Amino acid sequence: MYVACSTLSFSHLSLEETLRTVREMHFTKADLAVHAEGPHLTPAEVTADVARIAQRLKAANLPLAAIHLRFGSIESAEARNQFHAVCRLARISTVPVLTVPVAPIGSDLDAEVARLKDWVKVAEAEGVILTVETHAESVAADPLGAAELCRRVPGLGLTLDPSYYHVGPHGEMNYDCLYPFVRHVRLRDTGRTPDQFQVRIGQGEIEYGRIISQLDRFRYDRALTVDIRDVPDSPFPVEPEVRKLKYLLESLV
Repeated sequence: MYVACSTLSFSHLSLEETLRTVREMHFTKADLAVHAEGPHLTPAEVTADVARIAQRLKAANLPLAAIHLRFGSIESAEARNQFHAVCRLARISTVPVLTVPVAPIGSDLDAEVARLKDWVKVAEAEGVILTVETHAESVAADPLGAAELCRRVPGLGLTLDPSYYHVGPHGEMNYDCLYPFVRHVRLRDTGRTPDQFQVRIGQGEIEYGRIISQLDRFRYDRALTVDIRDVPDSPFPVEPEVRKLKYLLESLV
């Protein structure tokens, strides 16, 4: 295992400045957010010119551990085209893992399974592992549901973000059943209530040592991404917390 850093930790900077900052902080790799709402790259920008975006990333001289992709709507006709373009970007940039959102709670599960089976084929054709994120407002909100989704879609993996299971609608959940399917991990410190989704390192409830031990049991050898979000209303400076979590995780792996 190694420690990476999400580009969302430096949303106030440009993409190039963010990747330079992550490199100067001596992270092994970055976790690139490609979100419809920004702040650095959007799926539409990638789709418009994959080669140009690949050149921008190559010029940053920092390998990528994963791409975190979010659309305006996964049901839109354009979403599949954008997904395919980002898969091509991942192949060109030798990014092993691509994470996409899951349909929201209440969606037709059979339709979601069919969509993901199609998308797994697209990703595999580009040599990329497709994962879905464990998000509190998706059909993967329940750990058992997320595990069942992976069983029904061969080749699909999970990006584990334990924070959502700590502040979800049903309180803290046991997510041990997910470790066999985990292909990527995002971490921050989190308390027990929704307003404590992101707290200073050491003030929350995330048991990093236990998570890493469980990952070890299943021979996980990929990234642990520091994903402390740079948001406008953050009650504390983000960069010192990014450094703290980096050093903490490196001491555990």
